[in-house]
Amino acid sequence: MEQIPTEQMEAASTLAVVVSSNEPLLLLSEDQKVIAASASFCRAFDIDSRNVTRKHVRELGNGEWDMPNLASLLAATASGSAQIEAYEIDLRRPGQGVRNLIVNARTLDDGDRSRVRVLMAVNDVTEARAEARMKDELVRRNAILLQEVQHRVANSLQIIASVLMQSARRVQSEEVRGHLRNAHSRVMSIAALQRQLSTTKSGPVDLRAYLTQLAQSLGASMIEDPDKLSISVNVDDSTVGPDVSVSLGLIVTELVINALKHAFPDQPSGVILIDYHAAGDDWTLSVTDNGIGMPEGKDAPKAGLGTGIVEALSKNLLGEIEVSNAGPGTAVTIRHRENANSKNMLSDAV
Repeated sequence: MEQIPTEQMEAASTLAVVVSSNEPLLLLSEDQKVIAASASFCRAFDIDSRNVTRKHVRELGNGEWDMPNLASLLAATASGSAQIEAYEIDLRRPGQGVRNLIVNARTLDDGDRSRVRVLMAVNDVTEARAEARMKDELVRRNAILLQEVQHRVANSLQIIASVLMQSARRVQSEEVRGHLRNAHSRVMSIAALQRQLSTTKSGPVDLRAYLTQLAQSLGASMIEDPDKLSISVNVDDSTVGPDVSVSLGLIVTELVINALKHAFPDQPSGVILIDYHAAGDDWTLSVTDNGIGMPEGKDAPKAGLGTGIVEALSKNLLGEIEVSNAGPGTAVTIRHRENANSKNMLSDAV
């Protein structure tokens, strides 16, 4: 019995693999004529499998594969000077939608070293591209909806603040008037936070820009003479998530409001400093004024709503509060120490 040469056996095996492949494949000669096509390729692109061999790639179907760029890349691949890696093409057929395809091609050693073979694989990503476009459109619509909601929230806060101020002017009781003014200040502070966050895209928040804009909004709404009283910001290059930025912003707002209300009763001028610095997962936030300092003894103020808000938010951020004499003035500092928090959590678990 005559023995079949190894080269012929390898070539036959290659043809069998290509024809039976579940992936759309073409085995091409050096001049880009089809030697074999997988059944999956013929099904995917409506090509008659009985008439596909010996046809040039550009002749497949109704000529939709006649693409000069693809032909040039296949020629370069056959010559060994290049290979096609994830080349994207649009297949256009009359009366049908455009199909987005990813093409990969490389030379193939089928055992016969006297000829060049090119294996071309085609991946249809039309549905994946359509899903990606739908997701992008959904994100765009959600962004528009969020802007509309933020606009309505801003308008509502302005209305509430206006009603509170009008009510404060009408009431006779100084105590009630004070409560209404405090409520007005807090609504305005929330409005300031909302304005800053509405201009920030989703993702990490630049704290320096965020707290600087917040300080400017608070100063514009609560300081009558900026030449005498000012708010300064000293923040490093830290960025935080949106949720953390809201908590930090509310803490700063409450501490600044408290300083504006109590630190400068008789002083002609003063400064409130907002400071934030981080090192790894540890960070320190402080609001310091150079006012009259914290009254002691019977003159010490009772803890109010603002104090409760700061304590609750600091606890939520796993921060520890410290109130100290700034000489002159008062410093309120919130420190977050990751190692200390880990030890506390471990001791609680034990």
